[in-house]
Amino acid sequence: MDYVYIIGEIGQNHNGDVEIAKKLIDVITEPVIDKLFGQELMPMNAVKMTRRDLNEELSASEMHRPYDNPNSFGKTYGEHRAFLELNDDQHFEVYRYARSKGLDFVETLCAKGCLSMLRLFTPDRLKVASRDLSNLPLLEAMAETQIPIILSTGMTGKKELDDALEIITKYHSNISILHCLSQYPSEYQNINLLSIQYLKEHYPQYTIGYSDHSIGILMPAVAVGMGAEIIEKHITLDRNMKGTDHRGSLEPEGIWRMMRDIRNTEYAIGEYGLFVNDTVKTTRIKLERSIATLRTIGAGETITENDLHMLSPGDGFKWAEREQIVGKKARITIPENEIIYPEMIENEN
Repeated sequence: MDYVYIIGEIGQNHNGDVEIAKKLIDVITEPVIDKLFGQELMPMNAVKMTRRDLNEELSASEMHRPYDNPNSFGKTYGEHRAFLELNDDQHFEVYRYARSKGLDFVETLCAKGCLSMLRLFTPDRLKVASRDLSNLPLLEAMAETQIPIILSTGMTGKKELDDALEIITKYHSNISILHCLSQYPSEYQNINLLSIQYLKEHYPQYTIGYSDHSIGILMPAVAVGMGAEIIEKHITLDRNMKGTDHRGSLEPEGIWRMMRDIRNTEYAIGEYGLFVNDTVKTTRIKLERSIATLRTIGAGETITENDLHMLSPGDGFKWAEREQIVGKKARITIPENEIIYPEMIENEN
């Protein structure tokens, strides 16, 4: 890719409502205008939903555990989870809406039973949540579809990642790996963005990115500067909505700001080397220094180094070129504090 692939993660922030999911898609497909420079930047590339199969989700005791808090959508945790779950047909509806808006569609599948949705549609990518990186039976079932897979590493280390890759690569190698920290919200001292460089060095055959759970928009842009090629970030319509994930997600204004900063970071990274950019040539002439006279030098006088100092603009001789002036005779009278140009001095030829 010649751009960073950015995924807006709806997760459970649809609150069990397809229309909320569609409104979030509308938000992330809005034009991203950099108001300072008047540039239209590339918006998000994909939206992500999550599908659970409650038959493969929780223990019986956890399903029946009382869940009484302001963010609960049911009396028990099982009822809460069931309320937030959209079925295959509803996921298909959101998929069709996202595709109609030009977005790729990514699905996090949390159980083998969730593969039932593939009878309706084929997501552009499948996502393995951090908690399931060690769920090798699920990984194998997902890999068998040969749909490109994204892995998050928020709860695991190198061994678990290598075990997962060994399973998946039996079927295909279209794999992306996202550095992640499964702390919600992530404290900055724990994020360890250097893991992005580690992954790029040790797994160069795969696309490396970052799934962010920090508050705000800083970390994704920094991750891009460190080489991340995929960014995933939770999105919401309103952080004050009922539900546990909204407060750690970006609202529409935050989405715009993150997209502006990431896309501008892409531009800013540039190419390896040290050189004068064409855009600063005019500024360089205006502001740099050139060799100038400390006193009025009459026509025919020999110029010494003691006659010289440096003034703007920068369109004359540089100090490193003073040997082209020192010891030469002035062709014309050169006033004090004026730049010395080639036509003002005698040419030895």
